[in-house]
Amino acid sequence: MKKKDTVEKFEELVKTTDTFWLVKHSLTCPISAHAFDEYKQYEQENQEIDTYYLAVQEARPLSNYIAEKYQVRHESPQALLFADNNIVWHASHRKINIASLQKAVKER
Repeated sequence: MKKKDTVEKFEELVKTTDTFWLVKHSLTCPISAHAFDEYKQYEQENQEIDTYYLAVQEARPLSNYIAEKYQVRHESPQALLFADNNIVWHASHRKINIASLQKAVKER
């Protein structure tokens, strides 16, 4: 799992990677901590899609950019599945768990 923290790094990712996960994670929220733990466990068990994250407090401009560019309301925590430079699935808060992430990949 790799951290993204700037618009430039994110745009490079979009240009070079067809399908990937990105999670917006709050460093201070217990619900976000739980969702991030689920995401990390998912990543360990499912290596077929690259996984990335951003810490909202450290990358607010990037978080806002994604919300605006892709017309997806910002939430934290928030899991976003990108395919071909589009968000094809997203969820927030307690809806981020291993089962929902696996299901999203199967249904895309």
